[in-house]
Amino acid sequence: MSDKPIYDEMWGTEESLRGPYQGFHQWWEGEDVKGLRAKQREADELFRLTGITFNVYGRAEAEERLIPFDIIPRIISGYEWQKLSRGIEQRVRAINAFLYDIYHRQEIVKAGRIPAEMISRNAAFLPHMIGVEPPAGVYTHIVGIDLVRTGDNEFYVLEDNARTPSGVSYMLENRETMLQMFPELFSRNRVREVETYPADLRRSLAACAPKTAGSSPCVAVLTPGIYNSAYFEHAFLADKMGVELVEGHDLQIVDGRVAMRTTEGYKPIDVLYRRVDDDFLDPLNLNPESQLGVPGILDVYRAGRVTIANAPGTGIADDKAIYSYMPEIVEFYTGERPLLENVPTWRCSDPESLAYVLDNLPELVVKEVHGSGGYGMLIGPTATKKDLAAFRRKLKARPSNYIAQPTLALSTCPIFTRAGLSPRHVDLRPFVLVSPEGIKITPGGLTRVALKKGSLVVNSSQGGGTKDTWVLED
Repeated sequence: MSDKPIYDEMWGTEESLRGPYQGFHQWWEGEDVKGLRAKQREADELFRLTGITFNVYGRAEAEERLIPFDIIPRIISGYEWQKLSRGIEQRVRAINAFLYDIYHRQEIVKAGRIPAEMISRNAAFLPHMIGVEPPAGVYTHIVGIDLVRTGDNEFYVLEDNARTPSGVSYMLENRETMLQMFPELFSRNRVREVETYPADLRRSLAACAPKTAGSSPCVAVLTPGIYNSAYFEHAFLADKMGVELVEGHDLQIVDGRVAMRTTEGYKPIDVLYRRVDDDFLDPLNLNPESQLGVPGILDVYRAGRVTIANAPGTGIADDKAIYSYMPEIVEFYTGERPLLENVPTWRCSDPESLAYVLDNLPELVVKEVHGSGGYGMLIGPTATKKDLAAFRRKLKARPSNYIAQPTLALSTCPIFTRAGLSPRHVDLRPFVLVSPEGIKITPGGLTRVALKKGSLVVNSSQGGGTKDTWVLED
């Protein structure tokens, strides 16, 4: 797959301007480069003033960084988006059905489609959830499906984020910045709006409230606190939804319900949008050393007296080894072939696959099954001999901890550089809301871009940036 020519989303592979970019290109041709440089500086200053930052773990230098933003939009046609949306919806339905099944009858295991040990020995499988009926039957209320593009009609799912997908605040701030910087661009192009996401999120969460809730369910966002890498987003979403941002020490179990401390006493919460990992959610039932969660919250949840979004135990659908079974999962629960393909994946727990990976390490990308943020991964083609040797040792010591994939020829989009427009590799994370009212996919999502020339790593923690994503009304 890596031998393919690089597909540029503005120019295709034939150096012919693609339809979605025609309106933008006409505008670009009439712009003054010096003026655009000033606009880029202005956008950077806006991000700095707003405090759009993220934290980098494991670094001795500055922990908090400004997330880089590029002013050139990524543009997707309405037709392309319609096709993507059908595949995303199919996949999200399958993930929810899979989660219900593995915590109940495990029919997919009985049918031999997934080995039993992939569930029972999975660190993300939460035995406390066995037999639990989540309010409204929803496990993954907010989902982020990471997509990469390799050709004109070729999209692949890179990974599924079913636990606590982050980045939606960057999507919203990117759009707000672009509307402020370039209102004339939006008048030339019919761009679908993303600004309704916070209202959609609150409505979707409220629709998943338990039966104990009244007509106006109380929603709150649970954050680990200011030192978390995504704290800006937690505060941002709570503010935009008009709900309380709480930490574990603000909450208590009162009369069998989760309640938050207020100036007028404790007020019951019906829906808790938690940004705290499973292990730290409940020191009574899970990690006894956790200072971030609420003692006894899992007991209240199992009694059906609070909705936790996303449900505890959903992390197993994030697992990159489970990801490799997603074609079987989609087919098993929907009866249809997957509309969106997986990237071919070798499970290193399999001896034959491990042997292949070790023999071809310089050509492959190797990832930890529970890894995220670009940490703990190897990109073979850019790795040093020392890196390759270190990963060989890791693979031999703990093969089940890794999967490997071919190095994809990721599509490129233009970014604004001192030399003008220059192509850089991108991926896309659309955001999906799930409730009894249905599945709603925000048109666009977060485009992450590898700002270093030739780099395939788009994560902000590894030097990547973001750009506004436009879906056009066709």
